[in-house]
Amino acid sequence: MPGKGEVVRNNIRRLRFDAGEMTQEQLGKLAGVTRHTIMAIEGGKYDPSLLLAFRIARAFGKNVEDVFIFAP
Repeated sequence: MPGKGEVVRNNIRRLRFDAGEMTQEQLGKLAGVTRHTIMAIEGGKYDPSLLLAFRIARAFGKNVEDVFIFAP
């Protein structure tokens, strides 16, 4: 969990759009989670586990660092 003032941002919304306007439901199925989980991560309300971050990145054919950004 990030410390005080540290945030994990993500590019999921942009990557979904770039992937032919992939839905949260479609991404959730590819990553093995629900649409609600994707919605929470995308909205910054929930930080994914490392395993889930890798699954999401893999769904886009990207590296984890292309999807998630650590902002101290």
